[in-house]
Amino acid sequence: MSGHSKWSTIKRKKGAADAKRSKMFSKVVKDIQIAVKEGGSDPEGNPKLRLAIANAKGISMPKDNIERAINKGKDKDSADYLELTYEGYLSHGVAVYVECTTDNQQRTVSNIRAIFNKYGGNLGTNGSLSFMFDRKGIFTIPAEGLNQEEFELEMIDAGAEDIELEEGFFSITTAMEDFGKMLKKLEVLEIEPESAELQRIPKDTVKLEDENARKILKVIEIFEDDDDVQQVFHNLEISESLMEEM
Repeated sequence: MSGHSKWSTIKRKKGAADAKRSKMFSKVVKDIQIAVKEGGSDPEGNPKLRLAIANAKGISMPKDNIERAINKGKDKDSADYLELTYEGYLSHGVAVYVECTTDNQQRTVSNIRAIFNKYGGNLGTNGSLSFMFDRKGIFTIPAEGLNQEEFELEMIDAGAEDIELEEGFFSITTAMEDFGKMLKKLEVLEIEPESAELQRIPKDTVKLEDENARKILKVIEIFEDDDDVQQVFHNLEISESLMEEM
């Protein structure tokens, strides 16, 4: 399994097993509201909104919830969200990149800094860790009903850098620049991805004993539990034994 595919598999398994579905819904609702405020409420003319709606469907969000999120985004009196990123190190030199969406920047930075400090980490300056991650488009697509050879040829034509088939799902990796091109290709083929997002993939990883790795993953979960946090990326190598636990 390639590094990109492994990362996607971890996220998919975690999402499938995640009891905190309300947290997943909250993340997508914010994405929808931001997309509406930036580009209007018509998905046909707003690619960012189309993507947010597709991701909402991917986590089985009810249609009524999606409509409410769109309407809230149209409301001029609704909260204006900022998209912020925070970078730093946890113990053992593990790099962490935290993406947030917030209506209160002071609260968010205070919470993120407190987590770093409490668990022996350090919050760095913005941009200090960007060189350690590649921004990639990651698409997770159910394989059922697809002809693998024909599908892979179509994906390569749309700019796929890496294609993996694992446990009934295709994991497609693209350059950030080809993200929109891949979305359009999937629309033309009438294929609805389970998820489609820009992720930060580590160029190099840190290997730790499982006991220390579990402690790092626990801190990652604490970041993810914060209501303002949308995504957390890191460069910890996940061993096969930890993969099985997840």
